[in-house]
Amino acid sequence: MNGTINKVILIGHLGDNVKMHYFEGGNSIGRFPLATNESYVNKQTNEKVVNTEWHNIVVRNKLAEIFEKYAHKGDKVYLEGRLRTRKWTDQEGRDRYTTEIHVTEFTFLTPKTAKDANPQSAQNQPATQSAQPAQPQTPASSEPADLPDDDLPF
Repeated sequence: MNGTINKVILIGHLGDNVKMHYFEGGNSIGRFPLATNESYVNKQTNEKVVNTEWHNIVVRNKLAEIFEKYAHKGDKVYLEGRLRTRKWTDQEGRDRYTTEIHVTEFTFLTPKTAKDANPQSAQNQPATQSAQPAQPQTPASSEPADLPDDDLPF
């Protein structure tokens, strides 16, 4: 392979609501923490151990607006994106580094019925979003109407 790949796939829970920042020209950026869990059984004590890893998530423009509207603290999401390390200077003049996941695609995994119990959530929820232009979707049926139940195409 000649090229390189920078791809991250995460399934986790939002640790907080999306914090939005708006810029001149209509651009926006949203940030939120995402928690992923790893669990195992300690062989010596036979106890279940759960380790939580926190990730800094960044969504931009239209994706940020969708997250702000539909995603809330505790919701489960599937994310795809790229790792980016950002350098910044703290109040004492020291250089600091933050590693973030810049989201390119996502899917909300929290069922709508669970979101309806949350008074903060919106009524309509998109199933999947991507940073690429949306393709027209056609309704798909699970079974062709002109085939009998026992006439399988394979």
